[in-house]
Amino acid sequence: MNNANTKTISDEQTLRGAGVRVTAVRLMIWRTIHREFSGIFNLAELEQKLPTVDKSTLFRTLGLLSENHLLDTIDDGSGSQKYCIRNPEDPQSEMKHVHFNCRICHQTVCLTEVTLPEVTLPSGYTVEDTEYVVKGVCPKCAGK
Repeated sequence: MNNANTKTISDEQTLRGAGVRVTAVRLMIWRTIHREFSGIFNLAELEQKLPTVDKSTLFRTLGLLSENHLLDTIDDGSGSQKYCIRNPEDPQSEMKHVHFNCRICHQTVCLTEVTLPEVTLPSGYTVEDTEYVVKGVCPKCAGK
């Protein structure tokens, strides 16, 4: 369904708009991320989807996409850096949702319906990044 108010931009336009120089490999990586992952993913999962791309190229590209606000990085305490796609309509926005890490199955999920609480810092402190990971037991593991 094509709505007159719906604006779609190409993957190339998304990369260029974020300030990323478009190359064939970067475009292939971005398309794979955008089409294959709807939530949180890590480097190993991306490697499985793109076995012909060198691991260091994937790692550098993930860093570049993060630096240019297309991906958020998540440190859930697992020792494996995780990523999730920022809102494609507003890639410059900050990550504004909570992540949940299950201590039983070790899955981390985006809880987009749960917004970050407002944190007021004392005078002289400047926020540069906010990350919010809640740890506990997911519904699937709770039912076991």
